[in-house]
Formats: sequence, C-alpha cells, structure tokens
Amino acid sequence: MLSWQIGDVKVTRVVEMEMPVPYSQKHSFLKQATPEALAAMPWLKPDFVTDDGALKLSIHALVVDAPGLRLVVDTCIGNDKPRALTRRVGLQTAFLKSLEEAGYPRETIDAVVCTHLHVDHVGWNTMLVDGRWVPTFPRARYLIGRTEYEHWIKESDGEQGNETAEIMADSVTPIFEAGLAETVEMDHRITPEVRLLPTPGHTPGHVSVVIESQGQTAIVTGDMMHHPCQVTEPGWVSEFDGDKDAGAARRRTMIAEWADKPYLIIGTHFAAPTAGRIRRCGDGHRFEV
Repeated sequence: MLSWQIGDVKVTRVVEMEMPVPYSQKHSFLKQATPEALAAMPWLKPDFVTDDGALKLSIHALVVDAPGLRLVVDTCIGNDKPRALTRRVGLQTAFLKSLEEAGYPRETIDAVVCTHLHVDHVGWNTMLVDGRWVPTFPRARYLIGRTEYEHWIKESDGEQGNETAEIMADSVTPIFEAGLAETVEMDHRITPEVRLLPTPGHTPGHVSVVIESQGQTAIVTGDMMHHPCQVTEPGWVSEFDGDKDAGAARRRTMIAEWADKPYLIIGTHFAAPTAGRIRRCGDGHRFEV
C-alpha cells in the first residue's frame, strides 16, 4: 500500500480497482492517446502504459492523515451500485477491509472530500445496510462543493434511466439526509495544512486538494488530469470532460505553475507509483517518479 509523508501529514492510497484501458476509435477514454502517440513518451513504460499501448488507470481513495484530521479524498465507485462504468454490475470489492488494514477503520474518519460528483468519486459515501443507503463514514463531515452540488442537482432532473439521478439518490442525497454533508466554496480551507484548490473544467465545480506542512507541498489532482501523459500533452482531453477547452487550459496553467517545484503531484487515477513531480523537458514537461 503506497503512502507519502508531507511534513506532518501522511497520505495513503487505498485501491478499489486497477485496470488497463485499451485504445478504441469508437470509445476512447483519451482519444488522442493512441498507442503510436504514447510510444513517443517512453518514460510512461512500464508504470503507466502496457506493452501493447493501453493506458493503465487506477480507481483509489487517498487518506490524508493530518494533525487533528483523518480525511478521505474521493470515495471510488462503491459496492452494490450497478453503473455504466461497471457494465451495470454492482461491485463486491474489499475496499473497506483495505481501508481498515491501512489503519483507517471507517468509524475513525473525520471528513470526506469529493473533488467532484462523478460516479467513481462518490461511491463509498454510502453503503447498503438492510436495503438502505447509509453513510459509510458515520462520524465524518462530508464536504461537497456548492457549485458542483448545484450543477448535478439540476442534471439529475429528467428522464428515467438518468444515471446522474441514480448517483445522487444513492451516494449523495443520503449523506445530506443524515445531516453529515455541508456545501463549501471551491477554495475552502479544511485545516491549516489542507485546503481546496479550484480546478474547474472537467466539471464546473471541480477541485483539487493542496497539502502544505513543514515547508513541503503535495497536490491531489482529482480529475484535472486522468493520466501522466497529459503532463506532456495537456491538450489531450477525456471523453468525460464537461468543458474540454476549459479543462485543457486549466491543465496548462497548473502544469506550468507546478513545473520544477518540489511539489509532490498525486494523481487520483494514476497507476502505481501514482505520485511524482513535474519537470520541464525542452519546450514541454514530463512526469517523474
């Protein structure tokens, strides 16, 4: 299980699932990331690209253990929730057991942050108990961006079969009904060491998480970037980006700002080793682990 120390703060990666994503002309996760284009970045192998040119992706949560705070950033897909991403099959993973084995039983979590409200970032907000969706982390404050929440509430209105409505109904609404959720601004500070950073584009209210302690800095990207290849090619956009132009512009800005600084960049979907630094390389950038 991977972990990193940032001053007084420890960050631990808890994996729900890992998967290669082969290139497909019809349904490509990153359309520009052809095997040929990825081959021009040999540094991606073996950690982030398979030998046959498939992207390696991970769905994981990050536990931020800071003074006075145990925070979970993004809660994956969750069990018992049939989604398009899982081919409408409810997962049955050992995520909660892995969390406990890492030293973080669910009852000990103080707060949860969802960088945005997509299916693979909110799932373990709740769990199925006796036919009801109940908060997985009963002692936690769930911090949900106000802009993000208002956007998806509107999107969840509509025709039957709307998966957004399903996600809101089983993974978001129950935490509000339990009185555990609060909406916050995109630049909300959680503790002296942990704050949110607005990084809209992928979704309207998307945020990243900044950790600063003892002169050290780490940034949890959320889906501002899905894969390390986007450090070199920030214009490569995901089919799931809501505003592709805004997302690419935000990546360019953040990559230029973080380059050659001792910031640890922790990718929310980056396969192991997951964290590294952005370095200038000629006229561009690359991700170094």
